[in-house]
Amino acid sequence: MTFFRSRWCDAPDGAEELEPATLAPGFRAAAVHCGLKRAGETDVGLIACDSDQVTSAVLLTRNAAAAAPVRVCRDRCDLGAIRAVVVNSGNANAATGEQGILDALAMQDGAATALGIPGVSVAVAETGVIGVPLEAGAVLAGIRGAADELSERGGVDFCRAMMTTDRGPKQVTLRVGGVTVSAQAKGAGMIEPGFATMLCFVQTDAEIGDPGAALRRAVASSFERITVDGQMSTNDTVVLQATGAAGRPLPEGVLDAVLLQLALEVVADGEGAERVARIRVTGGRDQGEAEGVARAIANSPLVKTALTGRDANWGRIAQAAGMALAGKEWDEPGPHSIEFEELEAETSEAEIAIDLGRGDATAHVYFSDLTHEYIRINAEYTT
Repeated sequence: MTFFRSRWCDAPDGAEELEPATLAPGFRAAAVHCGLKRAGETDVGLIACDSDQVTSAVLLTRNAAAAAPVRVCRDRCDLGAIRAVVVNSGNANAATGEQGILDALAMQDGAATALGIPGVSVAVAETGVIGVPLEAGAVLAGIRGAADELSERGGVDFCRAMMTTDRGPKQVTLRVGGVTVSAQAKGAGMIEPGFATMLCFVQTDAEIGDPGAALRRAVASSFERITVDGQMSTNDTVVLQATGAAGRPLPEGVLDAVLLQLALEVVADGEGAERVARIRVTGGRDQGEAEGVARAIANSPLVKTALTGRDANWGRIAQAAGMALAGKEWDEPGPHSIEFEELEAETSEAEIAIDLGRGDATAHVYFSDLTHEYIRINAEYTT
């Protein structure tokens, strides 16, 4: 199998890739159709840990308009002991007021009752259209149905239940160093660093002493490094669950590699995207300056359309960098150097580099191009 196919991400040493439907030992998942999405597509997913010894970590969007499920996770979950996650797609349950909070709480309680576990150990995640009331009755029925179908091979079904404009599921299961890691993600639009994933769930039987630190480090080098359209979601959620049942630590770098590849899958699946690029900035006066330039270039419509047209238009890169540095003194009239990799017809990944010549700080961001299809998808999203 060839999940690790990006030039920017290598499979961990000694890793064996398993069928993506397979979950880490001790975890089960399922998905059903409850009616939120058309054509019978699955739209409610449930993933549960059989052990009550699980440790966990959760990262949530910083968007001030955070959706109801995010607020429920913040206020009503024991984020260090999450045993289950319940997800629906088709409705984000965002900007839905107090009723939205009540509906997210009902999802949490419904999953807890179906699984026979405390409500505080159930995380809730939702994705889809913003500002539309949730059909809570249908979702609750779906949760009960999913609880009856939990399986150790439910990873792909669970992943598909999260999809909205995604072209396909994003998941991986690895066995390495005597432990297993399985992960599922979704995301294609409303993706902007700070942080961006839409949804991602990771399960392992490894021992992780500090899940929070491990997850923050892995996200910093993966989901914090991507953008599709410069828009921060109201619903971003990442959950890491670890049982320690394997009696072995998670090998160094494995979580980082898994999340980086999933993040690159999100960018490659950006709404309407045909190509992915990495912008590398060197010579920044400080880290904030290098980050600002990298993100200005990655989110520039002019640069993104040049990527679509395979047009190595370095002037657009210089413009975006100068915009990010507006009001600052540039010792020389422009950057020291700009490199824009020639894009052949079959190339789907490109390198762009700019040396600001102002200091030693560096930064990089992965981003997608901008095509006509992005406009069509978003113009027709609620219809």
